[in-house]
Amino acid sequence: MKKHLLDIYKRLYAALGSQHWWPGDTPFEIIVGAILTQNTAWTNVEKAINNLKQNRLLSAKALSKSKPSKIAKLIRPSGYYNIKTKRLKNFLNFLNDKFNGDLDQLLKHETGRLRTELLEINGIGPETADSILLYAANKPVFVIDAYTKRIFSRHGLIKKDAAYEEAQYFFMSNLPKNLKLYNEYHALIVKIGKEFCKKNPKCRICPLKNSRGGG
Repeated sequence: MKKHLLDIYKRLYAALGSQHWWPGDTPFEIIVGAILTQNTAWTNVEKAINNLKQNRLLSAKALSKSKPSKIAKLIRPSGYYNIKTKRLKNFLNFLNDKFNGDLDQLLKHETGRLRTELLEINGIGPETADSILLYAANKPVFVIDAYTKRIFSRHGLIKKDAAYEEAQYFFMSNLPKNLKLYNEYHALIVKIGKEFCKKNPKCRICPLKNSRGGG
């Protein structure tokens, strides 16, 4: 299975190349993006982030001082903007209360401890927490999303209804613990999920055709 998973990665990389993911100029921007991308397409998140940038609010200090109503208006393109405003504020309150607003101190924490703390923040679930760990904190943690489950269940490698932790263990126990690998693999999975392995899949032209069943 270890060889098979690496073979899948190599096929994806050969066909699609590096994805340069996660887009973001700073760790804080990546964290904001991870929260805003919940239940929406990345193109909508980009619009919201650009609005924050144009208003010079894309920093922990600036967002902390901003009224929720103003934030909600700016992140409206990302959808569920009132809920996401609360989630951003929840994260900022946590950062300010426990780390005096110092994001570097937060991200230096040991992986397990940092993950536990992130999951205690209302509105941050496993996928968002692990995206923060992988892309903002540079911790080797494999992110599981809907694309991952869809693609790998169709190939008979994980259960369609596998729990998040079960699917994550499958990847992390069968792949080398490597930050760059986890980063690129997840990004390639997202690319395949968006363009090929849709609800109505394009199997004939997918780079992963004929790779079912762990062979």
